[in-house]
Amino acid sequence: MSSVSHSLSGEQPSNALASRWTDGSMDRQVARRYAAERRFRLYGIVAVGISLAFLAFLLITMTLKGASGLSLEFLSGSDSTEAARAGVWGALKGSLLTILVTMALAFPIGVLSALYLEEFAPRNRWTDMIEVSINNLAAVPSIIFGLLGLAVFLNFMHLPRSAPLVGGLTLALMTMPVIVIAGRNAIKSVPPSIRDAALGVGASKMQVVFHHVLPLALPGILTGTIIGMARALGETAPLLMIGMRAFIASPPRGITDPSSVLPVQIFLWSDEVDRAFVEKTSAAIIVLLVFMLMMNGLAIYLRNKFERRW
Repeated sequence: MSSVSHSLSGEQPSNALASRWTDGSMDRQVARRYAAERRFRLYGIVAVGISLAFLAFLLITMTLKGASGLSLEFLSGSDSTEAARAGVWGALKGSLLTILVTMALAFPIGVLSALYLEEFAPRNRWTDMIEVSINNLAAVPSIIFGLLGLAVFLNFMHLPRSAPLVGGLTLALMTMPVIVIAGRNAIKSVPPSIRDAALGVGASKMQVVFHHVLPLALPGILTGTIIGMARALGETAPLLMIGMRAFIASPPRGITDPSSVLPVQIFLWSDEVDRAFVEKTSAAIIVLLVFMLMMNGLAIYLRNKFERRW
């Protein structure tokens, strides 16, 4: 009697499943899933299209307004009170020196910090506090870092005002948390089997980290560096706080000479009363976009070169 009841109870689910196939409910469910997938793909295409449309609008608008202002004199000249003589070379060189200082400080310190926190640091409340602080620093407005640079590098350390050295130090403080967070995520993505295999053949902890983990995590670290450097290249507020809005008539010869940067130069020209500076502003925006694309292209090339698959 129990076997008959078990057989009858076992037939109910199979009968219900069979009825779902025969009455068309399963077909409707599958159709809804495919429809949801098509809608998601459509939303993604629309989002990408809107982003590209805004970028194309910016490029076309700036090209129409500033293409006529691009010339050898504009690219090789420095700032001037006369629109006809104003050039962008001084600000471009200042941006290059500032970014080099930022990269030289933020990249090695950020990567080493990520390696220590992820591979060597003990798990306790102090490391948890450091992790929370780094995450909070990545979300701090950039003008706060400008105030920090003004208080520490200028008022306390008495470094030269409006110099690429101070600008690079300030932007390095702002960029470092982004590199640390991206570096930790990239190091976490390395499979544990890589570490176990290296330790199994007799490698030390330091050899495992620097010979196996770091090379595999380097593409992800470079991605975070690209994001941080792109943000630093377009920043204006922290550099205004350390005095890089002064009129500089000659290009800087080193990282301690007074200088301006491209975003600040664009800001100053856009605020000029003379409407002839509108063309100069658009031309400087084109130079800034090309400079940023070249930097990102170089970083992407290096990331793809060092990328390894496992």
